[in-house]
Order: sequence, then C-alpha cells, then structure tokens
Amino acid sequence: MAEIRIEGVEKTFGSFTALHSIDLTIRDREFMVLLGASGCGKTTLLRIVAGLETAGKGEVWIGDRRVDHLPPRARGIAMVFQNYAVFPHLTVYENIAFGLRMKKLPQAEVDRRVRSKAELMHIEMLLKRYSGELSGGQRQRVAVARALAMEPEVILMDEPLSNLDALLRLEMRAELKHVLAESRTTTIYVTHDQVEAMSLADRIAVMNAGRIVQADDPVQVYRNPAARFVGSFIGNPPMNFLPASRTEGGWRVAGQTVPGPASGKDRIDFAIRPEDLILADGGLPATVRVVEPLGPHTLITAEVDGAPFRAVLDSDLRVAPGDRITLAPNPDRIRWFDPETQDALT
Repeated sequence: MAEIRIEGVEKTFGSFTALHSIDLTIRDREFMVLLGASGCGKTTLLRIVAGLETAGKGEVWIGDRRVDHLPPRARGIAMVFQNYAVFPHLTVYENIAFGLRMKKLPQAEVDRRVRSKAELMHIEMLLKRYSGELSGGQRQRVAVARALAMEPEVILMDEPLSNLDALLRLEMRAELKHVLAESRTTTIYVTHDQVEAMSLADRIAVMNAGRIVQADDPVQVYRNPAARFVGSFIGNPPMNFLPASRTEGGWRVAGQTVPGPASGKDRIDFAIRPEDLILADGGLPATVRVVEPLGPHTLITAEVDGAPFRAVLDSDLRVAPGDRITLAPNPDRIRWFDPETQDALT
C-alpha cells in the first residue's frame, strides 16, 4: 500500500514562507495533480515528498512508514523531471536499466523490466539508440520507462510534458494516463497547465501562495470552485465575476434580479462560466467588444456593467463588435462568492 500522507508541512526560505501547514492525503494508486501558478509552492511540496528539500515542520508518510527523515533512495519513489535527465552517453536500454543496475538486480530481471517498460512506452525499437538520436517526446518516454522499471511505490512527476509541443503533449497525456493506470502506482504530478490537470487527475489540489485552496475531483473543482481563485484560475476562458447587491426577491446583477443564496451581507459576487451563457431576452445587457471564431464555437468578449465579460456561443450565431445583446446565465450553473473571504457561498 502506497498511501501518502502530508501532515502539517511548512517550508520557509529566509523570511519567505513557501508552504503554510500543508495537509494532504493521496490515496493508494491515486493520480494526484498539484496545480497552480509559478511560485505557488507545488514543486517545493513535491521535492519535500521526494527528499530533495527538507521541511521546516511537519511529517511525510508513505504507507505506514514516516519518510521525511529518510534519504530519497530509501523512500521507494521514482521521479520524472521536466528536462528528461536522460544520460547522453548511454543507450536507451542502458538509461532504463541504470537504476536497476545500481540496485544490483540479476541481469535477467534487468532485461525483463527494461523490455517490458519499453514496450509499455512504445520505444522497444529504440533500445540501441543514444539520446542524441531521439526526439523530445522519445526522451520523455525513456524517462518515464526508467521510472516505471524501478517498480516504485510512488512516482513523482515535475511538469514532465512542458517542453513538448502541443500535439505531442496531447498524445503523451493519453499515454501517461493509460500507462500509470496499468502500473497501479501512486502518482503525484506537478503542473501549471489546467488542461493537463483536468485530463489526467483522479483529484486536483489547487495551490495558491503556499496553501491548498481546494482538493477534489476535476469535475467538482471545475463546477463548484471552493474559492474565487479556483474559478478564476481554472477554465479557459475563466469564470466571469460581477458584483451583486441585495434587492427584494434576490440579488441585483447588472440591473437584473437573480435568485441567490441567503447571506447577511449587502454585497456578494456573482460568477458564471462563459459556456453557461446563451443569447436570450431578459438576460444581462452586454455590449460586444471582440469576436473570436474558434471553429465549433465563438468566443465573445463583451462589456457588462462596465466589466469585461466572456461568453462561448454557437458558431452559427452572428454577432459583431458594437452589437448590444443580452446574455442569460444557466441558473443551475451560477456560483456566488464572499467578496471579503473569497470563499464560495452555498
């Protein structure tokens, strides 16, 4: 069993606090993605689990073993880095076999694991090549195969696809998800790319300023953000936000009355995702500023109540800059936030 428990982990660099008392449990065989912008602490947290950084406070457990005092080699982990870290003077076979030979495994076992993981990553025909003869995607496959060959309890991945082009990232995402599901290995994956996070994760831990803002499955994180930051960070384009003031029968948003939550406040924030809006009478009055045809749909940027407001519309609808339209939100998709705490309201 390779459940990972991170309990009260803190990390400071001088006067800067990189991690604020992080508590997170990654279930056995779960694919957990740490998602956030640069500087949010996600890589620091990964490196503490790996043993490449030391926590100022807190504990890290893998299964029933506390490991934060152990060196990386004793933690039962393997790591895949952003820059591949493939040895240029070794063949693909020798790269995959490197860790196995360091453990002094019998040659028959080394050969079995190398060929098995190479086949899994579709690089079995490249085993005699050197890394200089490989593309970026092939090198990354070698790095993943090398990690899998160690048959670790845990695999840690630090933005492993960020150096690949868009089409190759799409291909590698699908392969990674399949391969790691087959290997039945607990995985922590760090990325700033929300598409990677949504497509790969069993659960996403969204991080901001050294804290975990929300940890949940991708659909819940997308549909029910626990804080305004999550709604504004996840989604392309992100959520729209407008101020709402208390009025008889609900909340006043851009001159329209919208049913909303009970709250002791006189002002809260209304939020809706761009794809949850339609052109309809009685909606929020908007003035179109920019129209971006994107094939299956059209993205418009409008102005609502003096603020930028985006909507994803059917590509057959014809709108142009300067048009005055009304955008009706799907009432089941409206979300509300406290403007002071930034937390979601029910």
